[in-house]
Amino acid sequence: MLLRGKAHIFGSDVNTDYIISGKYKFKTLDMNELAKHVMEDLDPDFYQKVSPGDFIVAGSNFGCGSSREQAPLAVKYAKISAVLAQSFARLFYRNAINTGLPVVECDTANITAGDELEVDLTKGEVTNRTKGIIIPVKPLPPVMIKILNDGGLAAHFRKYGGFNF
Repeated sequence: MLLRGKAHIFGSDVNTDYIISGKYKFKTLDMNELAKHVMEDLDPDFYQKVSPGDFIVAGSNFGCGSSREQAPLAVKYAKISAVLAQSFARLFYRNAINTGLPVVECDTANITAGDELEVDLTKGEVTNRTKGIIIPVKPLPPVMIKILNDGGLAAHFRKYGGFNF
């Protein structure tokens, strides 16, 4: 699984209410509408800046706070190809994989806004094409790659009628 896009930088401790504000979470179940408000409390113009395939890049503890699935779903529907962070809140990480949003734990210190990135989830590396550096990451297990390729856990179940690993 090879992903390409540019980096959009955020700091540490980005909670799920920053990812998608509570003022929108309970107004609609339309993920395309929620996607328009992703990260707007931290960057009001984020949705207008992002292109399909781009990455959210953050520090540690990304996705802390409530465990609602709207946060990773809204990121996915904003056409973000993956979130790269030094660490993730455990429930956000699990919800992201289950909803089909790739999440990559890696050292994000050498990634700056606008850097062109290439992420190889199978090989376990992030290539910063702008700076010509490779950032190693722990490759995702094949079961997670399969779930992501199927579009998330529910889609995987629909496709196979249960777990098929």
